[in-house]
Amino acid sequence: MNTQLPSGFSDLEQFSQWTLPTSVERNRKRLASSMDEINALYNAMLPRLDGILAYLDRFSVQEMPQDAQRLLFLALSLAEVSIAVELFHEPKVTGGCDPARFQVVRDLNP
Repeated sequence: MNTQLPSGFSDLEQFSQWTLPTSVERNRKRLASSMDEINALYNAMLPRLDGILAYLDRFSVQEMPQDAQRLLFLALSLAEVSIAVELFHEPKVTGGCDPARFQVVRDLNP
């Protein structure tokens, strides 16, 4: 089996579509997802976050292996969806402006 995530995190492979490298892509994914999809990611990732961060802390961002980098992107997707789960209970920001009007002029990765 060709795994995308580091050993020990194979149960999170089902969320590989969330391993997006930019904040713009993660934001678009959140907006295009249902709350069922968002809740599934949140509920799978949140209890594993301490272990994920401990694993990622072994590497510098500059020298991180690709599988660990994908795990980092997945953790950043958790950060992206947490506001939808914890505060707004929907993918978009309640009372916010249309996300299509927001223009990123410089993406700070990750």
